[in-house]
Amino acid sequence: MPFVKQQKNKAYFKRYQVKYRRRREGKTDYYARKRLVVQAKNKYNSPKYRLVVRFTNKDIICQIVYAKLQGDFVLAAAYSHELPRYGVKGGLTNWAAAYATGLLLARRVLTKLGLADKYEGFAEPDGTIQLVEANEEGPRPFKAFLDVGLARTSTGARVFGAMKGASDGGLYIPHNGNRFPGFDIETKTNDDELLRNYIYGVHVAEYMEYLEEEDEEKYKKHFATFIKAGITSDGVEDMYTEAHEAIRADPSAKPVEKKKPAKPYRKDVALNKKQRLAKIADAKARFEASK
Repeated sequence: MPFVKQQKNKAYFKRYQVKYRRRREGKTDYYARKRLVVQAKNKYNSPKYRLVVRFTNKDIICQIVYAKLQGDFVLAAAYSHELPRYGVKGGLTNWAAAYATGLLLARRVLTKLGLADKYEGFAEPDGTIQLVEANEEGPRPFKAFLDVGLARTSTGARVFGAMKGASDGGLYIPHNGNRFPGFDIETKTNDDELLRNYIYGVHVAEYMEYLEEEDEEKYKKHFATFIKAGITSDGVEDMYTEAHEAIRADPSAKPVEKKKPAKPYRKDVALNKKQRLAKIADAKARFEASK
């Protein structure tokens, strides 16, 4: 039998060091986090802000977060489940909803910091790649870096929709257009018209028209929320346009009252040994009496 080198010997296991818990759970990319969190020494205690974008099956979460030794602190947050208040009746996880959620977060954090009037962003986005420029008379724009977590950063991904919304809303987020829908890798150019269609949900309207003609049953199932709200393919673009205007008019968060249960839940108190023996004796006495 040929000699086989032992790969994992005693020395390997003695020196083995477990990875961080969130790395073991597959939740945090620490290679990326270090570069997003570490601040230059000459900036002292200035926080380094991140635009954190996360997607669930039914919701989009956008937050402005900064790190301290104690942990991460959230400066402001916006969720796509807030969009129905602004007129978006359905499709709360698509590209247009991601843009609207990013826009809502931007207007909310700027209002909180008193910069809403100084940095209004781009009220009528046309699909061009634009970055917020510093106001010569006032403070510099609020700067944040995109944090995508473990999401795939493929061309046209929804995380860049949220980033575009936040950028158009008045935040300074350093980026270029090579991951937006319509980017041509050969000519290195963006399709502004296609990006505009994604912002206003025109691609959703086109798919609605296609399904309505080709597969009526799938159309009714896929766009049940829109049909129930009376939204047709012709009204999708107007719905998002009006939502953008409503977000800019009032981006403040509305606290939701938690519903109290009709019956208060009572948890059984654990009995000690003396009480348990008394309970057994009582049950025996009632059994004997019933004979």
